[in-house]
Amino acid sequence: MKKGFDTSVRRLTLLLASFLVLFIILFGGLFHWANRPPQPKPEPDEILPEMVTDDTVENGIHLATGFVDDTGMKATIQNCTNCHSAKLVTQNRMSREGWEATIRWMQETQNLWDLGNNEELILTYLSKNYAPQAKGRRQNLNQTEWYSLK
Repeated sequence: MKKGFDTSVRRLTLLLASFLVLFIILFGGLFHWANRPPQPKPEPDEILPEMVTDDTVENGIHLATGFVDDTGMKATIQNCTNCHSAKLVTQNRMSREGWEATIRWMQETQNLWDLGNNEELILTYLSKNYAPQAKGRRQNLNQTEWYSLK
């Protein structure tokens, strides 16, 4: 009977010690968490266009968005940069049909509103200023003496 009693006491002691260690770890973690210094808020990487009030244009580029300054720029800014960065527009090059297809896709899948009378103005602006860039053929090679590969 004594042997069984000793085993029970050991198990109970081990169990209580385990709970004590767990309590110390949890309490220490909570204490550390509660007394941590306040974390600074991260600075935004980019100022959102709707927050920028400066309409400065330099060298034909609207500084706040990077858009080309031309007729239809303001309508494009107002309708495009509410949902995404201006960079998403300026990095693309499409034909008028491509821009229109992109607008239709955004309307069908991304909840873009009906652009109404602005659609024609925006399509003209985008197809003029962000059209595909012509890629010409490379220049002819000028080297006339060829070497043989051995």
